Amino acid sequence: MLYAKGLENVVVAETTISAIDGEQGTLLYRGYQAEELAKSADFEDVAYLLLNGQRPTEAEKDDFSTALKTMRPLPDDLKKLLAALPKDLSMMDALRTLISSYTGKEGWPPQQQEAMRLVAIVPTIVAAWANRSCGKDAIEPDPSLNHVANYLYMLTGEKPHAAHIRALSAYLILTAEHGMNASTFAARVIASTEADLRSAICGALGALKGRLHGGAPTGVLELFSDIQTADTSSETLLREKLERGERLMGFGHRVYKTTDPRANALREVLKSLNNQETFLSEAVAIEQLATQLLAEYKPGRQLHANVEYYAAAIMEALRLKPDWFTPTFCVSRVVGWCSHVIEQSQDNRIMRPQQQYCGPKPD
Repeated sequence: MLYAKGLENVVVAETTISAIDGEQGTLLYRGYQAEELAKSADFEDVAYLLLNGQRPTEAEKDDFSTALKTMRPLPDDLKKLLAALPKDLSMMDALRTLISSYTGKEGWPPQQQEAMRLVAIVPTIVAAWANRSCGKDAIEPDPSLNHVANYLYMLTGEKPHAAHIRALSAYLILTAEHGMNASTFAARVIASTEADLRSAICGALGALKGRLHGGAPTGVLELFSDIQTADTSSETLLREKLERGERLMGFGHRVYKTTDPRANALREVLKSLNNQETFLSEAVAIEQLATQLLAEYKPGRQLHANVEYYAAAIMEALRLKPDWFTPTFCVSRVVGWCSHVIEQSQDNRIMRPQQQYCGPKPD
């Protein structure tokens, strides 16, 4: 029986949601280039596309956006639960707890309306917990703002700048979906048992909490900080890390053998942020140096910048706290998770892989 550690190169599902070409460095959403969508579309356009299989007309987009706005506010029971949770609980744990408690009409198969409720409520939960962690009251959603602008508003209490909205929109569009990653696979496995949508999303949140999946942007910031505070040159510091066998966070990807197309798009987005020219040039210089050194120390591995490298740079430019990075990722990826759960339900078979026993045998 074939054994593939980590299920590498094992196909576990057919999908019409997204396609990744790791050799060419491309990412498609329902046949559209994700990079191009990040430049020209709003988050609502892409959420509709992923959930429905086609881009919306203007009327469909208006209806979809209006529906999301009506679903944003936290119900009173969730507000009470949020206030009762331990203050030292991590934001990911709080998000998972609140999602698991978000009741509604659910069953099998999951319905579009359930997915929209989760897409709408996740930003509100994240922002409410962020404010509670800072000793502040939650900020109610503003129905005059679109999905991304409203999220930034709920985090800060201030109407965001257009450049900041555009930058975060691009990031959220580019991270809304990415194939059979660990959290998406977890969601589909749970959905294959005919569990409800909330259970599948909570499983995905649990998978995303791990440092190897959802924690990478924080590691990139630590890398930036090490370089900025080092007494030696950037090259010397990076060489020392590689010689100690440390991983350079923000570089390398299980799928892409060239620069992550999402990183290319976010590099361009970073240029649009005001007063970020120096930071951008530093980030680009570090990327080029690290890529050269990785080719030297790990020849043949083809380790290039991934989405988390420039995501960290954008999060820093927007002054989002590191604890908010992974939950902000959830604000977008919940769209992909829901899309996969719905797709799984349409042609379901319970996931049941085999294992290869390598323990002791009886005499």
